Amino acid sequence: VNNNNLIRRYLIIGERRLSNYWWATIVLLGAIGFLLTGITSYLNSNLASPEFNAFSSSVNATNTGLDVSFLKILGESDNYTKTSLTEIPRSQISFFPQGLLMCFYGSLGFLLSLYWWFLIFWNVGGGFNEFNKKEGVIRIFRWGYPGQNRKIDLYYTLKDVESIRVELKQGGFADSQRTIYLKLKGKKELPLTGIGEPLTIQEIEKQASELANFLQVSLEGL
Repeated sequence: VNNNNLIRRYLIIGERRLSNYWWATIVLLGAIGFLLTGITSYLNSNLASPEFNAFSSSVNATNTGLDVSFLKILGESDNYTKTSLTEIPRSQISFFPQGLLMCFYGSLGFLLSLYWWFLIFWNVGGGFNEFNKKEGVIRIFRWGYPGQNRKIDLYYTLKDVESIRVELKQGGFADSQRTIYLKLKGKKELPLTGIGEPLTIQEIEKQASELANFLQVSLEGL
């Protein structure tokens, strides 16, 4: 909140909340893990094919004829020539259907994370509420999605303000709604709090009372 005697501005965080950074990162890491597991199961299923076994046998036959000193230069042991490529430990997950499902869910998670990161980059819902007594105007600014509504910039006069209304709906963690509305003439109401921006009841009451005192209007809902 930026305050002085004539201008008061309330910043709205929007999508650049710490919780969004956290969940976008967790979803991205989980999606990458699912994709890698699915891709590994696909590659391992190909390694177990008869064609690859025949190829690996021919490679092993060639390896036995290599000079041992050359293998030592590469840092390998003498037993390397006796190791079959088919003895490499493989994932116990088969590609169909487990690996295929993991690739599917990993792709969905990656797309969801990518969309989430775009929202954070665009800062959708972020902006500020500015109340300017010096010029007698109220400015409501929000960032939107790219396009015609990328910038939402609304102006109202202080004379149009009738009151400040607080709406408190108690419920579960995800159902609780605590919103401050700017009530204008003509029964028009503008929400001043950000979407998904958790504020305690004490913070809502403090911000609403300060704003009502600053605008010298009545406070409803408390």
